[in-house]
Amino acid sequence: MEFKVGQIFATDEEKLQVAIAEAHLGLAEGGIPIGAALFDEEGRLLGSGHNLRVQEGDASMHGETSAFRNAGRQKSYRKVTLATSLSPCWYCSGLIRQFGIGRVLVGDDKNFMGGQDWVAEHGAEVHVLNDPGLVELMREFIEANPTLWNEDIGEE
Repeated sequence: MEFKVGQIFATDEEKLQVAIAEAHLGLAEGGIPIGAALFDEEGRLLGSGHNLRVQEGDASMHGETSAFRNAGRQKSYRKVTLATSLSPCWYCSGLIRQFGIGRVLVGDDKNFMGGQDWVAEHGAEVHVLNDPGLVELMREFIEANPTLWNEDIGEE
């Protein structure tokens, strides 16, 4: 499935599909299946990306970071929606707080619970969708790649 910057996505489920497609792309590249996308208040895609830690050897390239970089500069993020395939880790939660991203759609918080409650406590509107296919994808990935997964979330 191909998505284009500027394309409009009306529902939260449609927005999450962009993040899910990015997660599958990351997995196909041999990386960690976490994807994200940013949308303006009309649902227009600003940019998307996926975790590139393995592919680029860059520990800072989480899915949300990749999408954020690909979306380019915005004057304000208050009315921006971030769709992410997995609950944002503390690093990505800090990005959400730093730039005041107004809405966060979480595709899976069953396999990992990051800082989504913290960003909600500080003003972001958080919606958890727990897409069954996505939950299963992450469960299988974590089970098959525990060392890589622990590296990604900063566990020993």
